[in-house]
Amino acid sequence: MENNYFLRPVDVFFDPTAHQPGNLIGNHITAFTTRDNFPDLGECDIALIGVLEDRGSLNNLGCAAGSNRIREYFYKLHTGAFKPRIADLGNIHAGHSISDTYFALGEVMVELLQKNIIPIVLGGSQELTFTIYNTYARAKKVINIVAVDRQFDLGPSENDFHSESYLKKIIQQQPNYLFNYTNIGYQTYFVDQEAIKLMDVMFFDIYRLGAIRATLNEAEPLIRNGDMLTFDVSAIRANDAPGHTGATPNGFTSEEACQLARYAGMADKLTTFGLFEYNPSYDSRGLTAQLIAQMLWYFVEGFYLRQYEDPIAQPDDFIKYIVPVEAFEDGLIFFRSKRSDRWWMNVGSNRSIKPEFRRHTIIPCSVKDYNIACENEIPDRWLKAYQKLM
Repeated sequence: MENNYFLRPVDVFFDPTAHQPGNLIGNHITAFTTRDNFPDLGECDIALIGVLEDRGSLNNLGCAAGSNRIREYFYKLHTGAFKPRIADLGNIHAGHSISDTYFALGEVMVELLQKNIIPIVLGGSQELTFTIYNTYARAKKVINIVAVDRQFDLGPSENDFHSESYLKKIIQQQPNYLFNYTNIGYQTYFVDQEAIKLMDVMFFDIYRLGAIRATLNEAEPLIRNGDMLTFDVSAIRANDAPGHTGATPNGFTSEEACQLARYAGMADKLTTFGLFEYNPSYDSRGLTAQLIAQMLWYFVEGFYLRQYEDPIAQPDDFIKYIVPVEAFEDGLIFFRSKRSDRWWMNVGSNRSIKPEFRRHTIIPCSVKDYNIACENEIPDRWLKAYQKLM
């Protein structure tokens, strides 16, 4: 790897030469433990990167120290019915300035994405999401961001940049390469009503915690539509994940967090998974580190279950439905996979869409959207995508 000088080896806390069951994750990870044994990236599908940076965290100092604690538990899990090809690339340590850390992460991310390797970024504070977004922006790729978070991270003021304001900077940056932002699990008492109105004006997809928990399977197409997913540990309730200075009583359960991670692993076009804000200082029994390790396990399992389905490239593998709707004389077009039973819908004609937006004309959906169209109504998910395209 050309940019491995930004990375430092991880401490040896799992010895694959010791007497360990052969099917532990740690026996299938090629880890960067000394300067002489940097992993061969040609032999991996997924790369772990720890980022030891928390100077951008708002009221959660200490989250820089989380990645190695997570590794201790992740390495000791059994592999399941998959054969992982994972490289642990070690840690990016905090630079002389915080911008040095951002630069280092960006350079490593660019190289991994160019090699079609999925980075799992273990933060560190969540404003690192902005650096990950910039990796795609450098390639001039218009993307969708999915955030599992209890708030929108728009920040209270215009100029501050930190873990709770990074989204504002992404939205304001020009040229802009954000097509859609999806928030899964926001809690209304943590969100200003003006921020909710802004999300609606920008046609972004936002889902309250209670609504998404009631039908968690509806989160699957939302995540399947993402290019990157950023997960704030504070979105999980304190009973299940106390490792955050601002942990609160409400949030996703541990089982739901693992299910969301599995959806992310299975999402065909998702190419980055980031877990942020874990603070071991508040995790005396290691419960949060164990949960995150299990979330990683579910992400990896999901990755090896990917089907790489495309209604346009593989038309014979799909059933096409044209649903008459009064508002659109040509009707709405849906696709259902014969293999996985997953759904997509067509939003607009490629001929009338800007080239950089064309990959967003076929969007994941659920059978619920199809049923709404059958009732002569336009699904909200379809309408928001259409308004952004037009």
